[in-house]
Amino acid sequence: IKKISECGISSTLVDVRIILQAALLCNASGIIISHNHPSGNLKPSSCDIKMTTQIKEAAKLMSMTLLDHVIMTSDSHYSFADDGMI
Repeated sequence: IKKISECGISSTLVDVRIILQAALLCNASGIIISHNHPSGNLKPSSCDIKMTTQIKEAAKLMSMTLLDHVIMTSDSHYSFADDGMI
């Protein structure tokens, strides 16, 4: 488990290179990413979808697999993999 970014009231900066660096340093072959939606809304935003696609493509270049992207709220979760978006 590696924290990549934190803070921000309505968003936070996520750098795909930092995510891949963490995965490479762990000799990972697969990656699961997650973030929270404090609002309680489980629907992925357009930025969530775009970032997921970018991470998936970058991981593929490094012979890694993005296994899932999970959005968490205080009482539920949304899985990109379960919804067929990965």
